[in-house]
Amino acid sequence: MASEETRTKSSPHIRTTESSASPGAAEPAPTATAGGPTGKSATRAWTARLLMVGIVLTALNLRPAITSLGALLEEVRDGLGMSGGVAGLLTSVPPVCFAVFGIMAPRLARRFGPATVVCAGMVAIATGLVIRPWVGGTAGFLAASALALMGIAVSNVLMPVIVKRWFPDRVGSMTGLYSMALALGTSAAAAVTVPLTDALGGNWRSGLGVWAALAAVAVLPWIPFVRDRRGDTRGQESHARVRTADGGPTTTPGPRNGDAPTTATSTPTPGPRTGDAPARTEGARDTAPGAPAPAGPARADTAPPALRITRSPIAWALAVFFGLQATAAYITMGWMAQIFRDAGLSAGTAGLLLAVTMVMGVPLAFVIPRLATRLPHQGPIVIVLGLCGLAGYAGLYLAPAGGAWAWAVLLGIANCAFPLALTMVGMRARTGAGVAQLSAFAQSAGYLISVPGPLLVGVLYQSSGGWGLPIALMAGLMVPQMAVGVLAGRNRTVEDEAAR
Repeated sequence: MASEETRTKSSPHIRTTESSASPGAAEPAPTATAGGPTGKSATRAWTARLLMVGIVLTALNLRPAITSLGALLEEVRDGLGMSGGVAGLLTSVPPVCFAVFGIMAPRLARRFGPATVVCAGMVAIATGLVIRPWVGGTAGFLAASALALMGIAVSNVLMPVIVKRWFPDRVGSMTGLYSMALALGTSAAAAVTVPLTDALGGNWRSGLGVWAALAAVAVLPWIPFVRDRRGDTRGQESHARVRTADGGPTTTPGPRNGDAPTTATSTPTPGPRTGDAPARTEGARDTAPGAPAPAGPARADTAPPALRITRSPIAWALAVFFGLQATAAYITMGWMAQIFRDAGLSAGTAGLLLAVTMVMGVPLAFVIPRLATRLPHQGPIVIVLGLCGLAGYAGLYLAPAGGAWAWAVLLGIANCAFPLALTMVGMRARTGAGVAQLSAFAQSAGYLISVPGPLLVGVLYQSSGGWGLPIALMAGLMVPQMAVGVLAGRNRTVEDEAAR
């Protein structure tokens, strides 16, 4: 990505000649030619594949630092001498780090480029995970965990930005792929951490540290993109330069079935299909279907001003929805295995049950985003997920061991509110800059909202001596999650609301 041309090679909608160019336009430049296996088209395809690999490997690393700890929480508590309250604090560290460090991600991306920041995030994850078990003491364990979680935080925020920027006509499917890989990494860490620990001699330190290897592998696909340090607006300009023959207008292809609306750069886009969200453009202004496009590519120095994101009700609804679903997710990842162990199940079985909960996100994280982009309102999906969560918590309260597998499945379905929230981030903003701001705001504010949840569960567990009150708390939080999720699912954009 050392040049503007390289940045555009990963965008799928520039692989073929745009046949809808104006009749009087000059012959298309070679960079947009589809005829014949040219070197540049091969490079574009290679770059797109490498980005996909990087996105998948990154997503695989965004939760093992948390779920591997949940599977061995009892051993870690004994090894470090933690009380229930301190263990609750440990399970609250992820949302704290995500809120604090996630807000820095857009600024870092503007300065160094999103790919560079994600690469550095993978390095931070690998470093934190390899030193965390061996630093000694609770304070050192928390500090190393925070380093790994810092890398996760910036990658969390920038994944929707990268998807929107490089795969604008495949937001739904790419978000599904990313969410599916995230769920796979989450469930794999929950399922195999205990067997890995046993295979490595029963030492919990080795069982936690081994996940650093996966993060180290995820660094590699991003290295070719590290050299690019330009802002997002110049990337938008380069998209326009490749997609126009001589600065004239072009028309971008419409979204494919199940994908989010197409993102273009100062070009006219086809009107939305019935039931779809409005088409989104990344130019400084929206262009009506069929209207003439600007004569040339967008200038790099005419980026749209920053939105007053806090003036948008939809942004606040999305932030609260994100926070409440994150509360449920981190309580589940941190405490669910312990709930099953206290109900009389073995550590291995409890880890498998947690894995079942997490693995439900593998197929559903691919289906839900595609379904969400086809609906004008995502509220019905929010309600279905919330009802599954209420049923799972009720079962966990009444018969935690007797129906353990059914409760794990139901709670796994409820946890798929996360890929739905990510999809709505991409749908509730028109521009790449708007998505970056909304992603940072929703995730940072949301993770701040989720901080007290895991800590309060630990305190209630220790003070009451059982899981009745904590489970009641989890079920109670599901009701407002459904309410704000319905509000966040309305067919509006933050650009419209913030401009009022």
